[in-house]
Amino acid sequence: MHDDYAPLPQSNAWNLFTIVSFAVAAAMMAGGIFFLEASFAAKGFYAMSALMLVHTTVSITKTLRDREESLRLHNRIDEARTEKLLMEVARNDAA
Repeated sequence: MHDDYAPLPQSNAWNLFTIVSFAVAAAMMAGGIFFLEASFAAKGFYAMSALMLVHTTVSITKTLRDREESLRLHNRIDEARTEKLLMEVARNDAA
C-alpha cells in the first residue's frame, strides 16, 4: 500500500511572507478603522468585525484541514482492510 499524497514542506521564506502579509494587512485595516470619520461606536463595530473575520477564517481553515486529514486516514484504513482481505482470498485459492 502506498500513499499518493505527500505534503511538501513549506520554506522559511514562504512562512515569513505569509506572516508579514498578515501583519501588513492587519495594520492597514487597523489604520483604516482608526482614521475613519465615524463615531467611536462605529469604529468599535468595524474593529470587532475584523477580529471576528480573522478568527473565523483561522477556524474554518483548521476545520477543513482536519476533515481532509481524517478522510485520508479513513481511506488508508479501508485500503489496508481491503488489501488484507484480498491477500487472504488469494492464499485460500492457492491452497
